[in-house]
Amino acid sequence: MDFNEEAFVLSARGHGDTGVVAELLTETHGRRAAYVAGGASRRMKPFLQPGARVIVDYRARTSDHLGSARLEPVGEGPSALFEDSMALTGLAAAAAVAQGALPEREPHPGAFMAFEALMAAFAIPEVWPAIFVRFEAGLLEDLGFGLDLSSCAVSGTMDDLVWVSPRTGRAVSRDSGAPYADKLLVLPPFMLGAQAGLGPGDVGAGLALTGHFLEQFVFHPQNRPIPSARVWMIDKLGDAGRL
Repeated sequence: MDFNEEAFVLSARGHGDTGVVAELLTETHGRRAAYVAGGASRRMKPFLQPGARVIVDYRARTSDHLGSARLEPVGEGPSALFEDSMALTGLAAAAAVAQGALPEREPHPGAFMAFEALMAAFAIPEVWPAIFVRFEAGLLEDLGFGLDLSSCAVSGTMDDLVWVSPRTGRAVSRDSGAPYADKLLVLPPFMLGAQAGLGPGDVGAGLALTGHFLEQFVFHPQNRPIPSARVWMIDKLGDAGRL
């Protein structure tokens, strides 16, 4: 099986004396692991960092075997963020979540596009945490666990949606959910539309919302915890007062 297309590097680990096994996110071939000869060299390390965009020339005997790849960098990649440690923390978290959530060898073009949009947003400090929430919501949708925020699960109204059912992922209006408010997840307004803007606590509420469903539907069934890189990102955002 051979293909040539753009991809994002999610991780790379040493393999042998000079090579690495890279986890790659492609648009049409999904998440793929590939052996990269010489990947441990000083020349190649910069574009084997999480978030690096590359052109991958991938070859494998069969679809089930570990393939090999030659990589060529595209653009600056993570090096453009070296002066923003918070953005680098977010990038590491996004790569870890994508790698842990997406099944290998399954096409998920929506996840690729969501990751692409997030990579562009990391250059805007005041915006990317909210885009991170949207990225995770996009992952859930692409995996078949999308949130239904179109109308209230109880009354059917499309107005004043402020909560989400932790069981079904459906929105709940203020009036319908009031008796059960302590059992519902907060729905921040920005998840209903970009025009809503961001208020205090909105990013934290959004991350709690997507984190709940990632854990419930994606990581728990694999007997795996939410990636530690995501936990670290939330701690850093909290310390900086950006949740």
